[in-house]
Amino acid sequence: MVEILVLYYSRRGATAEMANLIARGVEGTPGACAKVRTVPDVSAVCEATKDAIPEQGPPYVTLDDLKSCDGFALGSPTHFGNMAAPLKYFIDNTSALWFEGALSGKPAGVFTATSSMHGGHETTLLSMMLPLLHHGMIVVGLPSRETALLETTSGGTPYGPSHHSGDDNPISEDEKALCRVLGARLAGIALALKDRGIK
Repeated sequence: MVEILVLYYSRRGATAEMANLIARGVEGTPGACAKVRTVPDVSAVCEATKDAIPEQGPPYVTLDDLKSCDGFALGSPTHFGNMAAPLKYFIDNTSALWFEGALSGKPAGVFTATSSMHGGHETTLLSMMLPLLHHGMIVVGLPSRETALLETTSGGTPYGPSHHSGDDNPISEDEKALCRVLGARLAGIALALKDRGIK
């Protein structure tokens, strides 16, 4: 059995919905399970404190969640072409895992939601890959053979699933399909690596 950690930050719910779709793609793969986690808000003016358990949604992520997973999906809304501060704050505090090489060789993918069609979803996905590469992770994208990637008229890129959430747009069928594909790809690659004993 492999466990894929699906970690996200969401303000209005679109990225959370994508995370759940990715988890469904993981869970649809025999021998794989998904663990969905989020991060708390951060404050620019004082030290923010949060209860250990959120009032709603999945639990907050821990470094142990990241260390123990076999694969990783990282999701954020687009904030000026980059990931949101709460998610980056968590990633910036993973140095101990980097020193251990704890994430090296694990498959990882990224996903995002943006309120405008040209709001920087591709740059957000690319920037989210950078810390994953520094950790030695194997970055997984979406292959061009995926029909939904060729037919989408809203979100979706080779770098990972995206969603155009402006005007409260629901996630399209193509966007949903691409989320599930990423989950299944991460699970399948994690299983293949584990079967071969590759780290």
